[in-house]
Amino acid sequence: MSDITMIDAVNLAMHYEMNQDPAMVVLGEDIGINGGVFRATVGLLDKFGQERVLDTPLAENMIAGIAVGMAAQGLHPVAEIQFMGFIYPAIDQMISHAGRLRNRTRGRLSCPMVLRAPYGGGIHAPEHHSESTEAMFAHIPGLRVVIPSSPARAYGLLLAAIRDPDPVVFLEPKRVYRLMKQSVKDNGEALPLDTCFVLRPGNDITLVSWGAMLHETQLAAEQLATEGVEAEVIDLATIKPIDMETILESVGRTGRCVIVQEAARTCSVGSEISARLAEEGLMSLFAPIRRVSGYDTVMPMFRLEKYYMPSTERIIQAVRETLEYA
Repeated sequence: MSDITMIDAVNLAMHYEMNQDPAMVVLGEDIGINGGVFRATVGLLDKFGQERVLDTPLAENMIAGIAVGMAAQGLHPVAEIQFMGFIYPAIDQMISHAGRLRNRTRGRLSCPMVLRAPYGGGIHAPEHHSESTEAMFAHIPGLRVVIPSSPARAYGLLLAAIRDPDPVVFLEPKRVYRLMKQSVKDNGEALPLDTCFVLRPGNDITLVSWGAMLHETQLAAEQLATEGVEAEVIDLATIKPIDMETILESVGRTGRCVIVQEAARTCSVGSEISARLAEEGLMSLFAPIRRVSGYDTVMPMFRLEKYYMPSTERIIQAVRETLEYA
């Protein structure tokens, strides 16, 4: 067991599973010789060879399409899209084929593939490199969407995603790639999908977030604790399907909820959680649900990035307003 970063944990999980599963292959742009733009696949080519580690052309639709074909024929492909902003050509394959294959063949075929992509802002990247458009994939029947928030969860959730018999979109918040280190045991133990993780218990208010925004959310909870406010912090982890049972149980105790997301506000994952809370937990609420989010604009260049992304201060302000509601 050693302290490693999230990018190391992603790499460790792929190494472990490729050792265990001869049907697993990885493919994508620059993932072989160069080890990936963020070095997530370093060492895989040397260890497993060119038949299982495939450098592809700059063709995202083709990468996803090949992965669907491989999965349908018994392989377990893990395909990388270099940045989420380049993922849009792959959406055709994910919607039209990956998400429909089990239904189309009446269960005769499944599509055990993972589509990995770094996503989100915060690293001063140029245009098309900082998108948080996870809600697009969450809307598609047949697709599971997973977003880790720490090295340990990246390791366990990626193993679970690779072993899942259906397609998983695995989005890795690149701001967290090297933000922290965490003790991770390379034992091949997967974490459960479709389950929230309660990171901090509390009885005054529920904070729900995922991916990189959990960093600011937990900082907000720590600061609020010095003011006597005990916030329960929930890591959504699996964006689709949403574990509403855990969220409803928490809100049933606290009576208040703030949802924190980096993505734009309209038609977002936060919108879905808010709607479900209103439908299924209305009588538990003492105050309106609040969302702290990005804005309905394109992610700006790095000079304005910090104004777009939710800050600890914005989260604390939303909590205070929710607690003051009478």
